[in-house]
Amino acid sequence: MYAYIKGKIVDIESNYIVLENSDIGYLIYTANPYSFELNVEATIYLYQYVREDEISLYGFKTKEEKEMFLKLIEVKGLGCKMALPMLANGAVDGIIGAIENENINYLKKFPKIGDKVARQIILDLKGKLVSGNADVKEDNHEELMEALKSLGYKPADIKKVLANVPKSNTIENQIKEALKLLMR
Repeated sequence: MYAYIKGKIVDIESNYIVLENSDIGYLIYTANPYSFELNVEATIYLYQYVREDEISLYGFKTKEEKEMFLKLIEVKGLGCKMALPMLANGAVDGIIGAIENENINYLKKFPKIGDKVARQIILDLKGKLVSGNADVKEDNHEELMEALKSLGYKPADIKKVLANVPKSNTIENQIKEALKLLMR
């Protein structure tokens, strides 16, 4: 099993990149190949998929993307080729938020994800992703502060309600909660 590989991107195609390391070119399927730059050194976090008739490498820019991919492929009826496009925009937090808030429509916007698979994703993963993402949620207070400032609230008023805003929510839910508290 591979954890990651470092090398130079020598080819970019519509659904994969080729990364050269020690004169070997590794074909790596990625969610968004065009987010990589040609002829640039990169570190790609890998998942090796092995089946009787196939051995494939799936690559990710961050460990968080890889972890989300691994969680998604555990879902009944969701394989690698369906999970990979879900990470194309790199919004791991958006996927987590949709799962935690049971937003079926958000999940159905991805290719080949219908109502049944979206419900299965929620059923299998709800409550299992938030704790693994707690450190990201802690950093949302800075983003929350900026969002509320842009809505015209004073920093002193915002600081008074920040402690009462749940940290385990998505940024969207944190903004809603903060607005409720500010309007009191």
